[in-house]
Amino acid sequence: MRKPSPFIKARTHDLSISPSLTGLCIGYELKKWRAPQFADHVMEWLPEFSLSYTELQQVDASNMVALMRAAARSIYKSEKFQLRGEFGELFLHAAIRQIFDSVPAISKIYYKTARNDTVKGFDAVHVVAAERGLELWLGETKFYKSIDRAIRDVATELRDHTERDYLRDEFIAITNKIPPEWPHAHELKQLLDPNQSLDTIFNRVCIPVLLAYDSPCISSHTADCKQYREDFDKEVRANYQKFCSQPIPENVFIHLFLLPLETKKELIALLDAKLKVWQQL
Repeated sequence: MRKPSPFIKARTHDLSISPSLTGLCIGYELKKWRAPQFADHVMEWLPEFSLSYTELQQVDASNMVALMRAAARSIYKSEKFQLRGEFGELFLHAAIRQIFDSVPAISKIYYKTARNDTVKGFDAVHVVAAERGLELWLGETKFYKSIDRAIRDVATELRDHTERDYLRDEFIAITNKIPPEWPHAHELKQLLDPNQSLDTIFNRVCIPVLLAYDSPCISSHTADCKQYREDFDKEVRANYQKFCSQPIPENVFIHLFLLPLETKKELIALLDAKLKVWQQL
């Protein structure tokens, strides 16, 4: 299944620093932030985000609507959508795929035991082909109004999720879910073998962190102009410094995605409405 056409722009993209940084820009159209267009784009990623590798291999014109409906129904069915985090996970999925050309290893959503359950463990499990071999990208995301709260909460999760026992349990869970027919199955299973030192694994692991938040910069502009681009970069780098000031793990590589929004409330309402349409088809 082909990736959707690129929509999100890497407005700020700095791989020379550690953690590395990407500021994701949605842009404007006719003096309005492109929330409806972004919501449409996000839904294009839904099948790949929600379905298993085997199901994705079977997608064609005859079953696309049925599989899209199944994908939508797997997310959640709740009127308390403002409190749900699945769309943040979907943003992260799209960002890693578009910016770093990653390949999903397993769909965490697919393995939920009940529709309204939340994903346990890392929010994304992808791989990226690199010169040193296959890299495992284990994602974390927060979709909040407040960037300060998002930074505090994700820093705590990063510390908890890089503890030895937690990682070993997560690696076992991932290994057990890797489809044997998936092209990278053997190499990833070898990397995550219980006898492999965590030091070796950490050399091939990246934790992409995506924080989506209400942005003063986005709400104070109406067009992609020179002043907007300067303000965007300034805000993103200031929030990057806040993130780096937290006690975050130093034994694993982290890539920070920052996704400034006009308002979370507007965007998540649009996404929820589109999700419900697909659920009812």
